[in-house]
Amino acid sequence: MSLKNIRNFCILAHIDHGKSTLADRFLEITGTIEARQMKAQFLDSLELERERGITIKMAPVRMNYVFNGENYLLNLIDTPGHPDFAYEVSRAFRAVEGGILLVDATQGIQAQTLAHFEVAKKSGLRIIGVVNKIDLNPLQITSVIEETAELIGCNPEEIYKVSGKTGQGVEELLRAVIENIPAPKESEGKFTSALVFDSLYDDHKGVIANVRVFNGEFFGGMNTRLIATGEKIKIKEVGYFSPALKTALKLTVGEIGYIATGIKDPGKLQIGDTIGDKAFSGYEEPRPRVFVSFFPEDGSEYEELKKSFQKLRLNDPAIKLEPDSNEVLGRGFKAGFLGKLHFEITSQRLEKEFNVETINSFPSVSYKVKTSKGDFIIIDSPKDLSNDFMEIWEPMIDIEILIAPAYLGSVLKLSEPFRMKNVRTKTIGERVLISAKMPLMELISDFDDQLKSVSHGFASFSYSVADYQKGDLVKIDVLVAKNPVIGLSRIFPKSNSEYEARKMAKKLKEFLPHQQFEQAIQIVVGTRVIARETMPALRKDVTGYLYGGDRTRKMKLWKKQKAGKKKLLNMARVAVSAKVFKELLKKE
Repeated sequence: MSLKNIRNFCILAHIDHGKSTLADRFLEITGTIEARQMKAQFLDSLELERERGITIKMAPVRMNYVFNGENYLLNLIDTPGHPDFAYEVSRAFRAVEGGILLVDATQGIQAQTLAHFEVAKKSGLRIIGVVNKIDLNPLQITSVIEETAELIGCNPEEIYKVSGKTGQGVEELLRAVIENIPAPKESEGKFTSALVFDSLYDDHKGVIANVRVFNGEFFGGMNTRLIATGEKIKIKEVGYFSPALKTALKLTVGEIGYIATGIKDPGKLQIGDTIGDKAFSGYEEPRPRVFVSFFPEDGSEYEELKKSFQKLRLNDPAIKLEPDSNEVLGRGFKAGFLGKLHFEITSQRLEKEFNVETINSFPSVSYKVKTSKGDFIIIDSPKDLSNDFMEIWEPMIDIEILIAPAYLGSVLKLSEPFRMKNVRTKTIGERVLISAKMPLMELISDFDDQLKSVSHGFASFSYSVADYQKGDLVKIDVLVAKNPVIGLSRIFPKSNSEYEARKMAKKLKEFLPHQQFEQAIQIVVGTRVIARETMPALRKDVTGYLYGGDRTRKMKLWKKQKAGKKKLLNMARVAVSAKVFKELLKKE
């Protein structure tokens, strides 16, 4: 296929604006999928994507289309819309020359629409503006078209109007892709270069690299190498996505496809690496923002958990891992994620795709701590924070919330409980954009749910990690019968630490088993107890066999029992079981 007849593009939009449905119509019109095989959201192959109705993984597909008597090769990459998966989107941008900016005609431009557009513009992509769901005949369609045109910087007449559901206007959009998105170009010089933008694992073919070929060609049996690691490989096969893997004789410059490397160790290939002779600039390493420790529910499944994480990281390099351990739960891994949803999806994928049941710790963020020696260190777990720290700095985010003016007052009321700073408002069309700084810790609590609640589901938001700011924070520790429970330490703002401490003490009292002695549950900050609950001892009637006679006999037995319980308490070392841990760590 000639370079001038290849088009590489992606669809970018806010979550639930119809990306996957539009992709379905492309597949139908180009005959890539037969009508009898077609199903809704065809490119959403993960079970979780179908359950939640959102795109989690980018999905590439090759389509053939005849236009003006010429055959064109169209490589589409469908991308996620949620801000937690922005790294997936940025990787797709490096593999294409253009993008379709999709806007829901009933909702208009949303926060993530703005975020994706800015990244696409910085990546130098040619953008085609499209308004979707015109079959619903929304009253505000004219204003949505004008907003979209103003964002892109074009005339409203250049915005395409389509319905991904009915197919109206979709064929015209396909032709616009051919006419407006530039064809790929080959660099000068005779060398091979293919950027790895994603990967997966196959038991027979080893690691399969999803690539965009920028120079030269690749074929089965070819000897080449991974440039970043220096690993030499003999290609087992090459092919493309239809969207299932389909073998080809070769992959040439400008094409998007896959290379089966034969590598059996998933750790040897990194997304962003180059296969070939000359390195292509890779991706910026994603910075994890949320940290959670994972432990196998069955301690004997540690190695299985390790292998599962390695395979997951092949197509999700944003997950960062390091070994971890817990006195109760045993060996596990501390994992870094890009957000709360990213963590939740990964946890569910471990269970559904790899059949590994896990117990995970409370989500935490990384903190910059000034020690008593005056040095600054980064910690990402409360257990690593010593009680003699001088200052603690927490990570902040720049957040943008897009809402209708009717909900402005309700949303602004969230600024105090979620510790928003530098709150600013700006009118965009018929809506209001709220910009603010907010601690990342607040985002991973229940901010999303609260925002949906006060806006009745009509608000959208996007965010980016900013800098660290000094915070008034404290670490709370848990003592049961005077014994510290390391895994339950947490960091909270000082202002609501007592409320959170009381809540934790009550939960512990509910789930801990009773003992033969009284147990004190204490939540402490440093040496100060800020919350306490007492679990009474199990009662045993030691005088039940007595009848009649002097009461002094009973009093002697009660005194002896009390002394025994005191002795037991002094000897006791209460262990919080894995079952109790799991109950405490459940989402509140």
